[in-house]
Formats: sequence, structure tokens, C-alpha cells
Amino acid sequence: MADFVLVEKAEGVAIITMNRPEQLNAMNYQLSAELHEAVTRLSADDDVGCLVITGAGSRAFSAGGDIHEQREDDRTRTPAELDARGAVRARGSYEISACPKPTIGMINGLAYGGAGVLASSLDMRVGCEHASFRFLAAAYGRINSTWTLPNQVGWPIAKELLFSGRVVEAEEAHRIGLLNHVVPCAQLREKTLWLATMIAKNRREAVMGVKALLLQDMGCTLEEQWANERAYTTNVVRGAKADAAFPEFIARKGRAPSDGRHEKGDAS
Repeated sequence: MADFVLVEKAEGVAIITMNRPEQLNAMNYQLSAELHEAVTRLSADDDVGCLVITGAGSRAFSAGGDIHEQREDDRTRTPAELDARGAVRARGSYEISACPKPTIGMINGLAYGGAGVLASSLDMRVGCEHASFRFLAAAYGRINSTWTLPNQVGWPIAKELLFSGRVVEAEEAHRIGLLNHVVPCAQLREKTLWLATMIAKNRREAVMGVKALLLQDMGCTLEEQWANERAYTTNVVRGAKADAAFPEFIARKGRAPSDGRHEKGDAS
């Protein structure tokens, strides 16, 4: 059986590649299952601090769902089987979004349909100059991305893109917040790994705590968000003591200031 997902690790970063380049990395059932399994496994890997998801080749992150497989399933599977497979894929999509570790989409081409759902469910996205998005569900009588896209671009823009199904090119995607960075194609991997490695080098428990709180706080009042952070940093991840938090500064200075005042450049 072909491996539809490839994984490589370096400097605390796991790069997960959807590997069906001849089909523009269309997301059939096997690829979706392998992707979910890889994210789940790497989420539990203590050597990994950040996950990057991309597509093989230079044309597409992914063209979305595999329509040929969908047509075959419609002909050969019972409604109960279709519902069961759909539920598994939907749950996998949610669990990738809720991955406790930071996730970055390395968008190396088009991300249409189901790939738009995947891309917009990740924490960040870095795209090349020919990256593009299209949220196509309404055009073919389906509904998706209502729980992912508004969190990235806000309601008015999300409504426009979901209602219209129009193409969003890289420059616009960057302007509206769908891409964090846009770079020439030759620099895409370097730029993505620059960001991912920087994240992976930070304290894992702190980064994961930030993500957990951001997800928990969606829809909360400001006071609820403040209370959640206080509870988390009191009961789950307590702030590091100065010696653990700033070892390089302390080693450089020899000792911490004794009069309670911060020297220039100190962190508070």
C-alpha cells in the first residue's frame, strides 16, 4: 500500500507531506486517515514542538476531496457506510484543528474545497506566490468551513468567501489574514521552517498552554479569559522561576539585580 503521508523531523519540527502529487494531493479516505494518524502520533512525541503540513510537488497543497473516490463510494456503499466514513473524516478534521501543539500550513499551491477546510483549521499558514484558496462547498450543494474560516479572517470576509466560492490568490490571502507570510516559491520551505523552528525552541508547556487557552477562550468574555489564564498558570503550568526562565541573561550578568530594579533589557 502506498504511503499517502510522509513524515520527516528536524530541530523539533515535524513536516507532514500529503503525498499524491499526480492527483494534486487529493484527500481520499486513506490519505485523510494517514494524516489524522500522523498528527495524533506526533502530538504525543516529546521531540516535536511544532507540526508543519504541506503537499507534495509544486502545484498544490491539495485539490481537496477525491471526487473519483466519492463517486465510487456513492455507487457501491450503503447510506450507513457513507455516514460512518463521513463521521470518521469529520472527527479527524476536528482533532487536527484541536491538536495541542502548534500547526503550520506550508501552502505550496492551490488549497481548494476540503483542503481549504484543512488549511483554515491550522494555527498559521505560510504561502508561496502562487498559493490560492477556494471554499467551494456552496457551489456543489455542501457546507463546510463555517467553524474554521471565521476564526482566521472574521465573519464578513468568511461569509463572502463561503457564499461566493471565489478564488483567493496569495496577495489577498495575506491581506485578509489567511496567510501569515507570502514568499517566493523557492523560499517557502526556508520561511516556514524559520517560523516552526523558532516556535519549537520555546518552552513546550508554555506554547501548548497558550494554544489551549486560546481555544478555550473562544466566545468567552474578557473577564472569563483573564480568569482562565489565572487558573491555568496557577494549577496547570506555573510560570518558570527566574533562574529557569532567563539562564542566559543571568549567566551573562553574573547575578540578578538585588535592589528590585530591572536593568535595561531585562524581561518582566
